[in-house]
Amino acid sequence: MDTDTDTALTPKAQRILEFASKLFYDKGIHAVGVDTIAHDAGVTKKTLYERFGSKDGLVMTYLRDRDQRWRGRRDAAVEAAGPGCADQLRAAFDASATWSESDGGKGCGAINAHAEFSDETHPVAVLIADQKRETLDFFRRILAVGGVADEGVVEAVMALHEGALVAHGIGIGADPWGSARDAALRLAGVG
Repeated sequence: MDTDTDTALTPKAQRILEFASKLFYDKGIHAVGVDTIAHDAGVTKKTLYERFGSKDGLVMTYLRDRDQRWRGRRDAAVEAAGPGCADQLRAAFDASATWSESDGGKGCGAINAHAEFSDETHPVAVLIADQKRETLDFFRRILAVGGVADEGVVEAVMALHEGALVAHGIGIGADPWGSARDAALRLAGVG
């Protein structure tokens, strides 16, 4: 079963996902077995497998759920910022900073997961690459609002964003999000 978080999860499946998400993010995917997840969620392994099909199915659901929650927060902040490129770019970086404080103290959950799946054809690695392509497209759309079509600038803004995510996650720099935001605005020529 390839559970998609667009589909409503049963209460037990939601409980499994909540426990698995915390464990996967805090300890790493390969470090956490289904026995631990089932135990912590108060369900049997059979229930876990019935709801998610496999550990990989649960991992995919975890990554989709985390990404959907993140995108919802990011997109709401950008929409509230108004139509200007600078305001949208600023809002995107500020939303990332807020997310990092509340939900991302150990860096990007997708990148952390990617480090555990070296086979780029594995469905988890493919999903993560798709999610990062979406982020690149997101910045491409914002920068287009400001008339920035240079793909090098788009990729650099994405790199600034991802670098801030990593730096914040490991506690490097006084204000990695503010520094990255300001550099992105200067680079795009909109700030």
